[in-house]
This record gives sequence, C-alpha cells and structure tokens, in this order.
Amino acid sequence: MTGSILLSIGFLVAMGIVLAGLLVLAEQRILNYGTCKVTINDGAKELSIPGGGSLLSSLAENDIFVPSACGGRGSCAYCKVTVHEGGGVITPVEEPYLSDEERKKNIRLSCQVKVRNDIQISIPKELFSVKRYDAKLERKRALTHDILELRIALAEPPEIDFAAGQYIQLESREYKGRDSVMRAYSISSPPSDNNHLELIVRKVPDGICTTWIFDHLNEGDPVRLSGPYGEFHISNTDAPIIFIAGGSGMAPIWSMLRDMKEHGNQRKATYFFGALSQNDLFFRGELQNLEQEMPWFTYVPALSREPADSDWQGERGLITDVVAGHFPDCSAHEAYLCGSPGMIDACVKALTKGNMPEEKIYYDKFA
Repeated sequence: MTGSILLSIGFLVAMGIVLAGLLVLAEQRILNYGTCKVTINDGAKELSIPGGGSLLSSLAENDIFVPSACGGRGSCAYCKVTVHEGGGVITPVEEPYLSDEERKKNIRLSCQVKVRNDIQISIPKELFSVKRYDAKLERKRALTHDILELRIALAEPPEIDFAAGQYIQLESREYKGRDSVMRAYSISSPPSDNNHLELIVRKVPDGICTTWIFDHLNEGDPVRLSGPYGEFHISNTDAPIIFIAGGSGMAPIWSMLRDMKEHGNQRKATYFFGALSQNDLFFRGELQNLEQEMPWFTYVPALSREPADSDWQGERGLITDVVAGHFPDCSAHEAYLCGSPGMIDACVKALTKGNMPEEKIYYDKFA
C-alpha cells in the first residue's frame, strides 16, 4: 500500500513538473513574438519591430508619433488609427471610445492594439513629419489670472516646420507623485519664427499638466514636446472670414492672424473673442493695433458677465448672439472656431442658422 501511495505521489509530482514546463513554454510563446512587420499606408512605410508591445509605443520607438494624452492607458482616445489586418479583437478598454461607424472602418486605439504578428495600418500622412523636440522654456508670463503664455526655444532639432493652426504635444515632468503625461496645446506663434514656439495655456483645476506648467515649470527649465499635429488651418479661398474664440482658444487664431499679416493676405476677417469680463481679455492692445494697421481686419471682443455699471463700451452678451447681430446672413463667409466643445457646438448652430454651409465651418475643439 505504501509503495502504491509513493508511486501515485511521484506520478502527480512528475505531471506537475510537466504541466509547469508546458505553462512556461506557453508563456514564452506568448511573450516572444519575434519580429513583426508593420505596413503603413499601403506600403508608404514599413517597419520591422519586436513583437509584444503596443502599436502606439512601437510606432513612437520608430519616430512616428501618434497623438496621445493619457500615457497609453486608453482613457484619452486620441491615438486612433485604422487597422486593416493583424490588430486582433477590440479590447474592453477600447469599446466605450469607438462608435459603430468607427468599428466598421476598423478604427482602433493604437495604445490598446498589441503587435503580435504582421499588421497593416493607415495613419494621417502628416504624422510622418512629426518629430520629438528637446527645448528650453525661455519665457513664462501671465496673460490673465488663469492663462499663461509660454515661449519655448527649440534645441534639438533647432527648427520646426508647421502651419498656423496646428498644435504640439507637451510632455510634463513627474512631480509630487504625478506621472508624466502628454497634453495638446495649439501653437500661437507665427510659422516664420521656426526656432521658437509660443503656447497659450489655461489652468485646469487639478489638471496634471497645467498644474506642472503653472506651479513647477520655471524659465530656463528643459522641456520635451512633439509635433506638429492637426489639420486646422486657413483655406486657400477668398471668402471673408469669421474667427470665433474664447480663452486659450485665442492661440491658433493669433498664429493665423500674424501669418496672414506677414504674407500680405488681405481677406476680410472679423475676430469675435468671447470672455466673461474685462479681466479675462488679453492681447487687447495688440489686436487693436492690428486693426489699425490692416483695414481688412476687425476685432470684436464681447463680454457676457461684465458688471452693468462698468466703463465697458464694447459688445455684451453671449458670443453667438453678438456674431448673429453682426452677420445675420453669413452665407458668403467661412468660419474658424476654437474653444470648448460647448462653445463650438453653440457657434456651429448659430452660423448654420445664418445660412453658412456646415462644410465652411472649421474648428478645433479643446477637450
């Protein structure tokens, strides 16, 4: 009896060793995918990369920077790409961020797609020109109580080629237990100043990146960023322009206006800037000077909560009502909007009510 028990125990031990070995082999197979080929935009670019990592990080390691703000955790939904083959099934993390239409078009979150075999994808072609930059904060100044302007001097590479209206992604540093994150900020400087970038940043309560910018980033500190990104830019038509922005939404429009001036673009343009009170206005003098220098340009600030007994002589009320008052029929115009999603949606509704075709409305939503 004792011999039989020992034999049984020995058999079980042996089987356990075999099973453990099989599990190790299976794990090794799972972790070791060898070299995988990533085919981008029907062969415009091909990469041979070690398998096992995320598509987002694998592309970044090969200097292709897909926008992302959450560090690859799948919570920002910025890193969408088209995966034609080899992406595997949609993960539970992705599901809330993909519409039915996007699923039909094979749109995925690149941070959640694992490169485990050859894969075919499509990305916006402009991402091929995106670079990562080492730079230094040259100037930091307050524009209002909750808005800063940053002026950044590029170091490596020393120059950037961008169009007025595009944005970069700024990388915060770790501080007080907060992880490094990437956040998108529109460029407010003109493209002609290609050794520097200027950004207009509004403080987000408890925001990881804006808290770092406001409370921890100092002049002279090194910064890292990537860019340029985005397709928000002025069209090549002669249609008169309606610009609408609020707060830090000033950034891309300030870049566009200065670029128009430098290139002698004389398209008639009216800039409506919405704010709560006079304390929330900035670049007021610069914009009024621009108005004096260029007869094609009109600046219309509008305040929605300015005290009734103040000395303000300008427009009052919601920016949508002010725009409608100036342009009850804006069918011949184009519009360029920048600000919060709520402001953008309200302006689109007001402009289409004024007979502007929706395809003539261009915008950059600050989420």
